[in-house]
Amino acid sequence: MAPTSIADLVAALPTEDSWGPVTGGDNMLNGVPYAPFSKGDKLGRMADWTAESKTGDRQGRQQYNRNFRDQQVYGAGTSNLFTIAAAEDESSFSVVDNTRTSTKRTFGRGGGTVFRGRGQRGGMAQRGGGRGGFQRAGGGRGNDRFYDNRGGRGGRGGRRFGWKDYDKPQRTREPSVNIRPEWQMLEEVDFSRLSKLNLETPEGEDLDSYGFLHYYDRSYDRAPVKGNERRLQSLDRAAYNVTTSQDPVIHELAEKDEATVFATSDILSMLMCATRSVYSWDIVIVHQGDKIYLDKRAGASIDLVTVNENAYDAPLEIAEASGKLDQINTPSALAMEATFINHNFALQTVTESDQSKVAFAQPNPFYNEAEETEPLASKGYKYRRFDLSLERDEEPLQLIVRTEVDAVMKNPTGGPDQQLVIKALNEFDPKAPGSGGALDWRTKLVSQRGAVLATEMKNNSSKLARWTTQAILAKADGMKLGFVSRANPRSAAGHVILGVAGYKPKEFATQMNLNLGNGWGIVRTVVDRIRTLDSEEPADAVKKYVLIKDPNKSVLRLYRVPATTFEEDDEAEAEEAQEEKSDEADE
Repeated sequence: MAPTSIADLVAALPTEDSWGPVTGGDNMLNGVPYAPFSKGDKLGRMADWTAESKTGDRQGRQQYNRNFRDQQVYGAGTSNLFTIAAAEDESSFSVVDNTRTSTKRTFGRGGGTVFRGRGQRGGMAQRGGGRGGFQRAGGGRGNDRFYDNRGGRGGRGGRRFGWKDYDKPQRTREPSVNIRPEWQMLEEVDFSRLSKLNLETPEGEDLDSYGFLHYYDRSYDRAPVKGNERRLQSLDRAAYNVTTSQDPVIHELAEKDEATVFATSDILSMLMCATRSVYSWDIVIVHQGDKIYLDKRAGASIDLVTVNENAYDAPLEIAEASGKLDQINTPSALAMEATFINHNFALQTVTESDQSKVAFAQPNPFYNEAEETEPLASKGYKYRRFDLSLERDEEPLQLIVRTEVDAVMKNPTGGPDQQLVIKALNEFDPKAPGSGGALDWRTKLVSQRGAVLATEMKNNSSKLARWTTQAILAKADGMKLGFVSRANPRSAAGHVILGVAGYKPKEFATQMNLNLGNGWGIVRTVVDRIRTLDSEEPADAVKKYVLIKDPNKSVLRLYRVPATTFEEDDEAEAEEAQEEKSDEADE
């Protein structure tokens, strides 16, 4: 029998349970590509759990390459034959986004959002790019809040705004006045829209002046000797802050039909600098006949001087403060302290002399010698008129504002005396929460006054803008800013004067990026809105409105209120004042 070949033996085997690759047409791998290889290819590890991750940082990637740089990845030298072409129709594709979104604009004019976290590499459109710096946030030219963006990884891009920002308590501020159910909201406008307004108004004209001024003591301009600073004194002087509707001079000017709109400089400056404000405030607007009065309530928040209102890490509210020390650093306590400092600082820095004082044309309109026992404070009231008219107006629109100046100073060039507005910045504790990263004035004020002032411009943008606006409205020749600090950071009872700096109001406004044209545009817009609302009502009716800054949003709201609103509160306060006077007389 002839020997059987291997092929014959294989063919004779059963095919159902045979072992080995299938033949011919039954091959299931036909048309499936495979990765070619060569005998020289080296096989690496299938999985190496000890090596650093490829997706880690840059150092991990470099370490991975160093460990395996001598090994060849299997099939790396060939083209990828298994690439799947992306489908052209992606309409059904969606991504679940868990991030919170906001309807507010986050960039450009009017935007107020600063991105947190590790910043990206800076670009042309972001201040603070590259090595970081300061990024502008807020309503265009009308807003000068600067946030420190230095930091982040490698000093590039934005700062994280401190450690554990997510752990900070949510700030919920209360409104300056309780909104009653019978009030009707008519208008709501955000700061981004207000910041785009502009009205070029010519310089005002003086109508009349009242009161007198003492000369400024120029010895305060010299830097004090360390450890021998002057103490801030509490002086009893008669000073007045009468609202618009109770000013007898404004009543006379209104009867003479000298203007259509009337206001005081503190109320008008608050409205003109509204886009810089953070805390809540309110203005009462009374429309009687064809006259509009910008008024304020008794004890309104406008009368208080805020502290670090614009700071990123502002002082904590009372509900958030803990401990006796924190209670003196709350916004309300700091505002009372700053108001006390400003009142006494303006009185202390003048030289009181009846022989050398400068008297205006008329005496103080609010002082009554028969009733007052305290001497009168150095204060001059200038009633000035501004033209807010537009070309389309059929009749001119005039505004009269009562402005104030605090002292006069000899002109170093030999010209007429210079009128001054005197204000004071105060330091409570550079290490306490809410200080806004301020420098220690006792060690840095002399050597780094520019840095100290820049920090104050950032943390108190609204307050400084109001003061500068008031000085420009009064046509003052100069501003004196005092730097007053606590004698003991743990006590708000005693204060020392660390120095005084002088500035020209218009130059200071340019340095702060303060645009008065925007402020006049806001005033004109509010006046036009009030006149439009009352166009269909009887002319002799008294209409009252309240303009409120939202305590937690950059929004202004206009409410229509009954004509008797706040009158009960005024009567109650008048009765209390009368009772106090009677008690003093009995004693």
